[in-house]
Amino acid sequence: MTLSSNDSPAGPRAGASPSPVDKGLRSGSVGLLGVVALGLSSTAPACSIAVTLGLVTMTVGHLAPAALLIGFVPILLTAFAFRELNRDMPDCGTTFVWNTRAFGPWTGWLVGSWVPTMATLFSMTALAQVGATYLLSVLGLDGLADSDAAVTVTALLLLAGATVLARRGLQIATGIQYALLGLQLVALFGLGLAAFTRPGAATPSLSWLNPFAFDGAGPFAEAVLLCLFIYWGWDALITVNEESSDADRVPGRAVLISTFVLLVTYLFTSFAAVGYAGTGTTGIGLGNPDNATDFLAALAPPLLGNALAALVQLAVCVSALSAMLTSLVGSGRGLLSMTTHGALPKMFARIHPRFRTPAVGTVFFGAATAVTLVVLKLASPRFLGDAILCIGLLIACYYGATAFACVWHFRHRLRDSVRDLLLKGVLPALGGLMMLAALARSVYDTIAPDYGSTSFLGIGGVFLLGIGAVALGVPVVLLVRAHFPRFFRQGKASVAPPTTTEFARNES
Repeated sequence: MTLSSNDSPAGPRAGASPSPVDKGLRSGSVGLLGVVALGLSSTAPACSIAVTLGLVTMTVGHLAPAALLIGFVPILLTAFAFRELNRDMPDCGTTFVWNTRAFGPWTGWLVGSWVPTMATLFSMTALAQVGATYLLSVLGLDGLADSDAAVTVTALLLLAGATVLARRGLQIATGIQYALLGLQLVALFGLGLAAFTRPGAATPSLSWLNPFAFDGAGPFAEAVLLCLFIYWGWDALITVNEESSDADRVPGRAVLISTFVLLVTYLFTSFAAVGYAGTGTTGIGLGNPDNATDFLAALAPPLLGNALAALVQLAVCVSALSAMLTSLVGSGRGLLSMTTHGALPKMFARIHPRFRTPAVGTVFFGAATAVTLVVLKLASPRFLGDAILCIGLLIACYYGATAFACVWHFRHRLRDSVRDLLLKGVLPALGGLMMLAALARSVYDTIAPDYGSTSFLGIGGVFLLGIGAVALGVPVVLLVRAHFPRFFRQGKASVAPPTTTEFARNES
């Protein structure tokens, strides 16, 4: 993309946000509430808390709420980076565009695109499986829910349905998300209220939020890493920035709103669950290994009865499905942006003439997820579990890089005001450092052969999958560079036109 006459030094005001290239999407098709709903749905709140709170409690006991609160801090600091970068460069390519602009095409392609793509692929395989298992259980087909083949086939069918919906348009996807998200929040808050009012439940204590009460750095770090996964996914809402009203402000506001809604929901649920079930290792206790990956299944029947417990099961099912749908919406737009900037084949830029969606990219990502699911299941059912555990490593990698990209991109504007210094510099830098520490800890923990379900030559399968996924991106980028050399020569300047300040500095 070259500078037009309107981009000359006398054109835009200093520091003005560049307008994204028109990619053919339907602008103004979703408002603040819709964007927030997409962000919340992409985190799969009911599913995420169901499969993670037990693991957190087994690690730190009654301090699970404290882990959730501390795990929120790097997420919030990173959210400020996403908001500021979106204001300056509203583009559905998000981390790809921002990291390319800050650090160059190599970093943009590998860390800003490949790493989040691998995290999303692994996550979607898990979501499809969880959704399929819960759907079969809700339908009373418990025998099929215990069959790997039946679950896999059902997961593929659900994935195909989500792909069709994502291809049809953002308005349809957003409307469905309202209903799915509403069911999740009603189920979680209803369960929490029932737990709080049940006779004999322990009274919640502020000591459960004490960040200094952890028994050593190991359990603390492990619990916080698990909590990163609980919050992950809200950034998918930024991929619809070019289709939202007031594209440079609404997604940024939605980022902060969605993250705080998640914090309140998770803290309320964790306080209620710990107070009612306790942290014991037997019965309904959250420390019971049998409840580790689905505490809702243990708590819902005695709290709500079988009929309403089935509603909670349905909430977890739709939580997985809604997150899968949102992931497809965001991933297709990411491929569209990369193509628009000359980093992928032109077929991914094809927009459906009626629905105004990146149809090819959406279908491609749905098919890639299906292939990943089948390959991992054929390799080993336990292999898929390790793929899920390695997501935390990938999250810390690209979230941290994006936080540092914010600091580097705005480095010449940090002295403009106290606000710029804090929101574009200090807070994102702290978020990036915390993500870097989480990444280092994740690498240290996952390399152990007993971490996860598989190992090879004395190295944990979770480490091999996580680091292997990142390493695989290097030959992929080399292959892409051979086919799209222009992007790797000019990508840093072409993904977003320079502001007046940058233009003047480059000319001096």
